[in-house]
Amino acid sequence: MKKLFTLLALLTLLAGGALSSAQDMVDYPSDLSECEFDLTGETINIYHFGDLSGPYAFITQPIVSAISDAVDYWNSHGGVCGAELAQVYEDTGGNLEATQSAYDRFTSEYGDDLDILLLYSSSDGELLREQLAEDEILSVISAGSIESLYGEDGQTPGWLFASNPLYINQFGFFCQFVADSPDIFPDPVIGFVTWPNAFGLAGTEPASAEYCAGLGVEVLPDPQLFLPTDTDILTQVQNAIDEGANILYTNSLASGPALLAGTLADLGMEDDIKLAGVNWVMDTSVGLLGQRVLKSNGLPAVDGMYGSMPFLWWTEVQNPAIQFVTQQFTANQRGPAEQNIAYLLSWGSVDIIIETIIRAVNTVGSLADMTGADAKAIVESMDYAVLGGLIQHHFAEGMRDATHNRIAVMKFANATLTGPATGPEDAMLIPDGAGGHLFVPLVLPLTDFMPVPQLRG
Repeated sequence: MKKLFTLLALLTLLAGGALSSAQDMVDYPSDLSECEFDLTGETINIYHFGDLSGPYAFITQPIVSAISDAVDYWNSHGGVCGAELAQVYEDTGGNLEATQSAYDRFTSEYGDDLDILLLYSSSDGELLREQLAEDEILSVISAGSIESLYGEDGQTPGWLFASNPLYINQFGFFCQFVADSPDIFPDPVIGFVTWPNAFGLAGTEPASAEYCAGLGVEVLPDPQLFLPTDTDILTQVQNAIDEGANILYTNSLASGPALLAGTLADLGMEDDIKLAGVNWVMDTSVGLLGQRVLKSNGLPAVDGMYGSMPFLWWTEVQNPAIQFVTQQFTANQRGPAEQNIAYLLSWGSVDIIIETIIRAVNTVGSLADMTGADAKAIVESMDYAVLGGLIQHHFAEGMRDATHNRIAVMKFANATLTGPATGPEDAMLIPDGAGGHLFVPLVLPLTDFMPVPQLRG
């Protein structure tokens, strides 16, 4: 365990330090298919767009960094089947009109070359779902809504593939964890305090409440909603508590979970009310933003928050995928805030795209002849360990989202780097560059990977 915590702390302290020698270099971890055709002289573009400056910016900005690092890595290692990599991207600021404009511009300017598109948000996926199908463009996303992946009826698989489980399935999985942990969650009553968009409301459907009730976990019928721009949610939190909630669950990210945790701490109820959410509440941004308010024990307000973890995390250093991404993160002088979910999963997305293109070109004979339909057929039949184990890419029988998940908890490292801190007196503290200090966030898996319930109907 000491090695596990030491690596994360050192990366946080020394992020950006160059590797000491060639012996430190880790080989690329994926078992990519062999290239049957030489693509020397050609370019493979990684196309993506989404919110890089709006409410999702804390999460999404490392996407560009990770793809840049992946492009540089491959181009310095002879390319993919000889082809150079490049990225083409645009910031939409979280505005759906800008999303539509970006899509129109990409399809107009890049035409037949645009076979695969990386998206960021469920709302963008819902907007573009039918257009992607009409234009036969395969799209990859880390997590999508029921509508974006399966249509309004929840039963029609589209051209968008998500590497995380649906949020409603993540919520059902959390209810399983709650039901199996009566010592942590006695007489559980869950209240949603969440954002009012497609992402925020996922999991509030009647099917999830019915499933959880069958496990003995009550879910309040009315979610308490707040905007990503809100800075005061005392009323929403108090309403949920007054209605009986002793667990607050959120589909928000970055500032959202931090605001929720800070509000509970301000109320002096952090020991009485548990906090949880989808995989994004485990992000590094939450661990950093959640330090603006401290609990009564002196640790950041988000200490002890539960969330989904359907992929490997930075602390699981025994895995070659984490070793490799950590190596690239450090070699490219990335900062602590970039050591997040998006950086990890973007390396995974590039790996998926590369493997898909190699297999498709092997089938059709050339990059120019590859179509989005070819890429979709490959992905639908693929059973692939992304980056050698970061996530499993498998979409059999019409699935468009991942089927396995874990529960994790956010903690903060102690000063000896051997486990979580119990308070500021035994915590690892590092300079924040502004005369203060930061606690070192940890994300600790609590369960093994297990199948999620299928709750979309």
